[in-house]
Amino acid sequence: MAEQEAQVHGHCDPRFAAVRTAFEANFRERGELGAAVAVRVGGETVVDLWGGWADAAHSRPWERDTLVNVWSTSKGPTALCAHILADRGLLDLDAPVATYWPEFAAAGKEQILVRHLLSHRAGLSGLREPHSLQQLCDRELTTQRLAATEPWWAPGTQSGYHALTYGFLVGEVVRRVSGLLPGAFLDREVTGPLGIDFVIGLPEKEYGRAAELVHAPVASSSEQAAIFSQLAPAAIAALANPAVGAAQANSVEWRAAEVPAANGHGTARAVAALYGIFAGRGSYDGRRILSPEAAERVREGQGACRDLVLGAGFESETEVALGLWLSGANGSYGPNPRAFGHDGFGGSCGLADPEAGVSLGYVMNRMGPHIADDPRKMALIDALYGAL
Repeated sequence: MAEQEAQVHGHCDPRFAAVRTAFEANFRERGELGAAVAVRVGGETVVDLWGGWADAAHSRPWERDTLVNVWSTSKGPTALCAHILADRGLLDLDAPVATYWPEFAAAGKEQILVRHLLSHRAGLSGLREPHSLQQLCDRELTTQRLAATEPWWAPGTQSGYHALTYGFLVGEVVRRVSGLLPGAFLDREVTGPLGIDFVIGLPEKEYGRAAELVHAPVASSSEQAAIFSQLAPAAIAALANPAVGAAQANSVEWRAAEVPAANGHGTARAVAALYGIFAGRGSYDGRRILSPEAAERVREGQGACRDLVLGAGFESETEVALGLWLSGANGSYGPNPRAFGHDGFGGSCGLADPEAGVSLGYVMNRMGPHIADDPRKMALIDALYGAL
């Protein structure tokens, strides 16, 4: 069956028919392979669609419960763990990280605050020494190296996307405070009680539900060399030490590890639910996960700037809040500049807009070349806000 003939299944409230139209157009016009989108408005699921194929060979249809690696869309749930601890008075976002993780004070990092980790302002976008995929999947080694290394820039002064290190940094603070890694903490406090189908890392028993990720178009060696020649060392460290793509993410090694910045696996329904906690000002299906004040703090902007890693990819400055990105002038999460969310490498997205009472989850397996604002995601968001 040709890609343009992919069947779309699920439910869509007639009011949001434009979202279904955009989702179907992603298959016809934007190279979608397999994907799902879910939207919650006012606490009700108004869109829950899926379609296409869970593998490149078109041998497995994308099902209602197909799981997929959502890359950095995982950062929202990881940040949620830290905010729950802060809301309970167990974690002070304005305290030095070394208060909870004493070894972290090495190499001039004693004044880095917890909020700097959450907002990509710690100067630790990547490691200085070569770090392989195997080493990345060794959590203890990776956190030890991060504790020992020095920042790339003056912490707190500017954001620089911590693509892979974010989850180890925030995650280690969560572990030091709670005694649990983010995956276990999230399961105990949020996804387990609420029945949300999302995990950090992927248990072997769930492999049969996992979609195969498919590479984005690969640049030639000369094109890659030209791109990297324009990047600062902090950006190269963030994006290529190690370089991780679809092939690595399909491996047992990656799935079995806990990489809280990048190997969350879930459905679109689960992503919409997790970001729905933020959209619901801390409440989900009548259960309070965060106080309203703590939920508002999640989107407390930390200063707009040209991000030191991703800056060239946006038309204007961006602003990271405490774990998520503000929609801002780029409209990355719709027309409300105070809406916020997170994109995943290749296309996925979680969105929260408390003013509109809206959350959205979009997941897919054919990766586009974009780190953020993939055209498929933007088409869905435009259709959603057009229907509100």
